[in-house]
Amino acid sequence: QVQLVESGGGLVQPGGSLRLSCAASGIRFSINTMGWYRQAPGKERELVAQITGGGTTNYADSVKGRFTISRLNARNTVYLQMNSLRPEDTAVYYCNIDLGVWGKGTLVTVSS
Repeated sequence: QVQLVESGGGLVQPGGSLRLSCAASGIRFSINTMGWYRQAPGKERELVAQITGGGTTNYADSVKGRFTISRLNARNTVYLQMNSLRPEDTAVYYCNIDLGVWGKGTLVTVSS
């Protein structure tokens, strides 16, 4: 059974940084596309960033130049480095694998 566990969320001031981690178990995910999504209160879940097994990345326009997705296949882990955070980045961030499995999410709050 594939499971995803996110960590690294928290409260940060505008302009600050956080690094989210997503650890996968039950699979060796080196060939799978992994993604980070987020859902803000009252809004639909949206794609933030994706990374393929070959390392190709894709970002939402709203985070380009500020967020970086990466993966370490040896640890079955995908990361999301978030810099220059803004209040509008506040959301629950979810990890996803292209098998239709989601993590439970980690809350990121950007506020002074």
